[in-house]
Amino acid sequence: METLLERRKRLLGKAYRLFYDNPVHIVRGEGVWLFDADGKRYLDVYNNVPHVGHCHPRVVEAIHHQAQILNTHTRYLHETVLDYAERLTARFPAGLDIAMFACTGTEANELALRLARAATGNDGMIITEHAYHGNSWAVAQITSCYTKAEQRGDNIVTVPTPDMFRGLYANDKAAAQKYAAHVQAAVETLVRNGHRPAALIVDTVFANEGLPNVPPTYLQQAVDIVRRAGGLFIADEVQPGFGRLGDHFWGYERHGVVPDIVTLGKPMANGYPVSAVVTTKPVTDAFSRDAHYFNTFAGTPVACAAALAVLEVIDQQDLVAKALKTGEYLFDHLKDLATDHDMIGDVRGSGLFIGIELVRDHDNLEPATVETAKLVNLLRNRGILINSTGLYDNVLKIRPPMIFGAEHADLLLQKLAGALEEIRAPVHRKS
Repeated sequence: METLLERRKRLLGKAYRLFYDNPVHIVRGEGVWLFDADGKRYLDVYNNVPHVGHCHPRVVEAIHHQAQILNTHTRYLHETVLDYAERLTARFPAGLDIAMFACTGTEANELALRLARAATGNDGMIITEHAYHGNSWAVAQITSCYTKAEQRGDNIVTVPTPDMFRGLYANDKAAAQKYAAHVQAAVETLVRNGHRPAALIVDTVFANEGLPNVPPTYLQQAVDIVRRAGGLFIADEVQPGFGRLGDHFWGYERHGVVPDIVTLGKPMANGYPVSAVVTTKPVTDAFSRDAHYFNTFAGTPVACAAALAVLEVIDQQDLVAKALKTGEYLFDHLKDLATDHDMIGDVRGSGLFIGIELVRDHDNLEPATVETAKLVNLLRNRGILINSTGLYDNVLKIRPPMIFGAEHADLLLQKLAGALEEIRAPVHRKS
């Protein structure tokens, strides 16, 4: 009999990838837990799409209720769509008061590119190394982890990731200025190539780049440079947004800079497909002079009902404060764990978005890529679902549902300590 894995390969092809050496057959989710076909329970510390917990009853009910009444596109009037747009934009500073809906983070970022080009009249883009912003053709061009430099147009220039652990200017007191100087150089490169910058786009926690500690004032300086050259700042909040960081609702707030365009996605409706671009009236006015926007499945009444329910749950359950409290508890205990396990080179992050960088040598920061992959699979076998990120795939990415509590953190810490002990490898530590 054909196995489920064989059937998947036959029907979906080789481009689709699975997590883990021994893939998990998930059949049910509840809160922070996922259950496989054999009834085994897994603690989900990786999936940020079920933002308020897998199958949250309030969100399920909102989807069910609205689906029984009406679900159609945005070329008809509907209160729920406007109610959500109003509630969403209220979370932003004055001026960022226009919401345009899409279905995925990729679509939101592609729309943001169109808006930036229309508003500035420019076509140049500045991106960070090893960035991820989506998977359409246009967005893949600004997803540097997908496309090599020679595969991108000369209107797209990369700059180094502002990383204070292993970056070009790690531990340099002038790191912010030095990293920002690369943005100025990128502007000059664009001009030499016959372009001017339309925008600088960053994931505001630089998640795919390894969740680095960013030098204070770096992004402020970078954005100032781009704006002086006639470009805009696009804040990709698809991963860090909606309170995950605990200390702020949006990642850009941590950098002390207000974007011109913000893109949202993944956790907006707890798994129901919806994303958005939030921007200013001048930007949308410039865009609408020569174009209009419509997306059949974007911002439907059902999608907006689900997204409204997510905002309500975040507020009613005080999940932003919970993320901060649980995140601080987990962070402190991970720092303690690092004293017993030399392979932990760095622990960083905020709230319920934490990265653990694993190294084989504390002097040259040789990445423990092989060991990280082993650790991910060991944890899977021990009932913890996690994965890795970063240029070398050596950063464990902790990004659980927002209802994750101290009791779940304790379980993660226990299983992580055991797995680290099992794969303990010689690590050179600074004397």
